[in-house]
Amino acid sequence: MVADMAATCVVGVDMGGTKLLAGEVDGNLGVHRRARREIQGLGQEQLLATVVEAVREVVRQAESSVEGVGFGIPCTIDQRRGVAVQAVNLALEDVPFRDLMAERLGLPAFVDNDANAAALAEHRFGAAQGARHSVTLTIGTGIGGGLVLDDRLYRGSQGAGAELGHMVVDLDGPRCQGNCPNRGCLEAVASGTALAREARETAAAAPSSSLGRAVAEGREPSGPLVTELAHDGDEAALGVLTLIGRRLGVGISNIVNVFNPEVVVLGGGVMGAGELLLGPAREEMLARALPPGRDSVRVVTARFGAEAGMVGAASLALDGLDARGGAAA
Repeated sequence: MVADMAATCVVGVDMGGTKLLAGEVDGNLGVHRRARREIQGLGQEQLLATVVEAVREVVRQAESSVEGVGFGIPCTIDQRRGVAVQAVNLALEDVPFRDLMAERLGLPAFVDNDANAAALAEHRFGAAQGARHSVTLTIGTGIGGGLVLDDRLYRGSQGAGAELGHMVVDLDGPRCQGNCPNRGCLEAVASGTALAREARETAAAAPSSSLGRAVAEGREPSGPLVTELAHDGDEAALGVLTLIGRRLGVGISNIVNVFNPEVVVLGGGVMGAGELLLGPAREEMLARALPPGRDSVRVVTARFGAEAGMVGAASLALDGLDARGGAAA
């Protein structure tokens, strides 16, 4: 065991479908330095180079010596080999990610699915602390899922489990995005991408609404805009968030019925809408899920917010270093 993990410094890297966030994180999960990069649409080699560049930026500015790097990536992972098998929203396929990053950075590297990383952070230190069974959904460009069952992160037989964003909630729904071959996935109807699509359609149908005018003026129909207008009382924007929240509630009801968790944690950038999404999601879950699970489960926002994946990735690195008996020389 490491004598003093609190003194250990690592870099946590959260790769989403749109952007990357890297941060210097200490053993108490304090974040000291951050680097951000836009990664949407990058080819595989450019993506990998951007990841390395962001980590090196944090390492150069770090207050302490960095001893390892943890990566949370939106991808199915072969844990045995550290391979990124396939990402839905990024150009990653059959990449020996763990070994490649360790070689390029000269640091021990640890990798897991981004939502698994977020689930680990929230279960141990965040909104699900104290629970034995928790589920985390990260809602951004897509929807990731992480399961902690009986206090253990569940990855499935090959490390590719808990792809909860790709449960089908609408048999004849819209095609899912990126490399997913399915249609009607929760991600296809309730992600940040789906929210933007619904906002654009709603703006066209209600041009005199605040949302309609904002989009006509060239503003991007993103989660922050819709949330801002909804808080200002715009009915069109409120309707979009209510619809997305209800769709999330359908997915959550399935999760409650299958896993009977104590807590469902919702994180990611879309959850900046807070109760405007949570309220409809809870109502829909209560209307659809079975007792006794529906009556006891808590549906809450992530404590670490949009940084849950980064903090969780750092936790992976800290765990990995601890398991090795200390940091590399």
